[in-house]
Amino acid sequence: MQPKRYSSFAEFYPFYLSQHQDPVCRRLHYIGSSIILVIVVNTLINQHWWQLLWVPVVGYGFAWLGHFMFEKNRPATFTYPLYSLWGDWVMFGQMLMRLWRKKIR
Repeated sequence: MQPKRYSSFAEFYPFYLSQHQDPVCRRLHYIGSSIILVIVVNTLINQHWWQLLWVPVVGYGFAWLGHFMFEKNRPATFTYPLYSLWGDWVMFGQMLMRLWRKKIR
C-alpha cells in the first residue's frame, strides 16, 4: 500500500500531530530539539564543528525513543523526512509559544 502523498506542509501537519498524541513522546521531542539548539549554539561559539555530529544522534534518538516506547508507532520521518523535520520544529515552536503565553498572563 502506497503512503499518502501530501501536496503541502499545511496538509501534512495535522497528520504529523496525530502521530504525536502521547505526552511523553512530545516531551522527548522537545527535549531532543532543545539539546540540538544547545549543541548548535555551543558549536558556533566554540567552533568545535565535530559537535554537529551529535545533532542527528540526539534528534532522532529522543524522537524515536518516544515513538517506539511510548507512542507505539512508526516515526513519520521514515516516510516523510523533510516534512517531519519541519513538523518537529513547528511543534517545538508552538510549545515555546504556549509556555510564553502562560508566563505573560
